[in-house]
Amino acid sequence: MTGLLVFGQTGQVARELQRLAPDAVFLGRDRADLSDPAACAAAIHAVRPQAVINAAAWTAVDRAEAEEAAATVINGAAPAAMARACAALAVPLVHISTDYVFDGHGDAPFAPDHPTAPLGAYGRSKLAGEQGVRAAGGPHAILRTSWVFSAHGANFVKTMLRLGETRDSLTVVADQTGGPTPAAEIAQACLTIAARLQADPGLSGPCHFAGAPDLSWADFAREIMAQAGLACTITDIPTSAFPTPARRPANSRLDCSGLAVFGLARPDWRAGLQAVLTELGQSRGTRG
Repeated sequence: MTGLLVFGQTGQVARELQRLAPDAVFLGRDRADLSDPAACAAAIHAVRPQAVINAAAWTAVDRAEAEEAAATVINGAAPAAMARACAALAVPLVHISTDYVFDGHGDAPFAPDHPTAPLGAYGRSKLAGEQGVRAAGGPHAILRTSWVFSAHGANFVKTMLRLGETRDSLTVVADQTGGPTPAAEIAQACLTIAARLQADPGLSGPCHFAGAPDLSWADFAREIMAQAGLACTITDIPTSAFPTPARRPANSRLDCSGLAVFGLARPDWRAGLQAVLTELGQSRGTRG
């Protein structure tokens, strides 16, 4: 897509966007620090793009519990400022959000219009961003996703591979369920949605995009080990056996049926995992 401005440069989705849209303008912290919302808005007015994707965020879930004010500026005030700037220029904004805006109760997938009720500081900060984007009144999509993984940065897949190469067994939480989502698929979805919003701003609103099928972290870990050929046994444990500063949703399932209006469908994360493992294998080979 020409005329695209992306906030984010080194994150998982931003890295994949650089592959798919190399001609886009990418703003890292050195050019647009999300802790300065006014600077983010100024960057949009300076570039005057045809569409904006916000792929930058505070993602340190546990640290947000102690630094909620800082997280809320980055995840709340900055996207709101971006959205107001986009609305002033009548250009669409695709803002990436999270399943953490929900309370994680029950076992049914959360629909886009389900009432939000975040469990912790990170979820509250992301919800503040959603509210700011919506309030700006411009063409927008709030793309909620879950369990993001790629060959880049820190994520569950890379952690499991690192541990699985040196250990015979691991314990992994089995009472949290969701859909792992390849960052590459999120990036492609963002581009598709941005283009559709340019043609039809009436499609604005929240939408859900997560990989299929849903499963537990423990079962996800088993598939990682199987595809990577690692003889590491995974033992189920409850969330209570792995305490963290921030509460995690037990149910991260997202109802993605609304993707059809964008011509999208839930990606099969197993194929995405295979692609990531192939990429990591190639990178290990070049280093070796």
